[in-house]
Amino acid sequence: MLRDKNKTLIPEGFLFSVGEAAIKKPGRKDIALIYSMTEANTAGVFTTNRVKAAPVKLDIEKIKSGKGQAIIVNSGNANACTGRKGMQDAAETALLTAKNLKIKPSLIYVCSTGVIGTPLPMEKIKAAIPLLTTNLGRHTLRNIASAIMTTDTFPKVISKKVKIKNRTGILAGICKGAGMIAPNMATMLCFILTDIAVEKRTLSRAVRDSVRKSFNRITIDGDMSTNDTTLIMANGMLGNAEIKENSASYKIFKEALDEITYGFARLIVKDGEGATKLIAIEVEGAADEKEAEKAAFAVANSNLVKTAAYGNDANWGRIMAALGYSGIKFNEEKVSIHIGNIKVVNNGIGTGKDAEANDYLKKNIEVSILIDLNKGAASAKVLTCDLTEEYIRVNAEYRT
Repeated sequence: MLRDKNKTLIPEGFLFSVGEAAIKKPGRKDIALIYSMTEANTAGVFTTNRVKAAPVKLDIEKIKSGKGQAIIVNSGNANACTGRKGMQDAAETALLTAKNLKIKPSLIYVCSTGVIGTPLPMEKIKAAIPLLTTNLGRHTLRNIASAIMTTDTFPKVISKKVKIKNRTGILAGICKGAGMIAPNMATMLCFILTDIAVEKRTLSRAVRDSVRKSFNRITIDGDMSTNDTTLIMANGMLGNAEIKENSASYKIFKEALDEITYGFARLIVKDGEGATKLIAIEVEGAADEKEAEKAAFAVANSNLVKTAAYGNDANWGRIMAALGYSGIKFNEEKVSIHIGNIKVVNNGIGTGKDAEANDYLKKNIEVSILIDLNKGAASAKVLTCDLTEEYIRVNAEYRT
């Protein structure tokens, strides 16, 4: 079982490399390469924004094959809204990487993150690619996570051991994201790697369902990116029988994948631009899951709720107002609200415990808000964060 120098578990057969292309500014690693020593079954989920970056358009076509072997990713420039030239640059990046790796261009996925509307500095990227391929194996998964950060304040890495019958495989991944976080998907890049053999269609279904329950239930600022991409590569080097959806090992694999994507979802919200609190909003007692999710997102996206949380003000009236405009049907006289374990609303009326709830907000950086509609049996949880002055500063200065 492989571990890198940061003690991160590494799936068999994956190599990593980072480099400096000075895409936005010099002095930091900003381009990275993930390489599987053998072809891998590959699946992905992409932004649903109508405006899609060039690499997203390219990868959406490539993912149809269900195969991949490498991911090249840059930070500092999103290669979005760059027209035909942007598509040519994304394709050329894949072609040059394939040439240096001596594999087919169809097996190379290209990802970008950063400023929208600025052409890629292709001469710098072309100069960096040969060094990336030469240095494969000299860097760690954490190095990749650091190289793809934009406004993130820390690299996000998760790895897990997974027992598949008498063998132990690894699921490991990285992600980036701290702003423009809203479904579908949340704004982010996420790459998950495993040495476990998983059938192509099963892998695709698994990652789509995991994304639905994790990245599609977080929001920081209600803005959706042009570059959102989650890719998973399963190279099968563990040597297990290929997992299919109806096999005994599928549940074990899927639970581990769910834990990783949900773990990343929490890390992204925790690292929300300028955030001081992670807020879990759970709606229960809804008529169905769709209504529960809709209500939870209305509260999670309310700037009034988010600023109240930042100010340690248990202003539950803002929560009720957000529920009211969420578009779902409910009886306000049956609603109960807990902030932490403090019931601030019972049957639509305040309980007089706002001061206690204020105290709870002051003492906790992870906050829970539970809303019971008392209408049905469905529930949904959405993660968000508070809204602070720092969020404005970070985004006002993003291009400078």
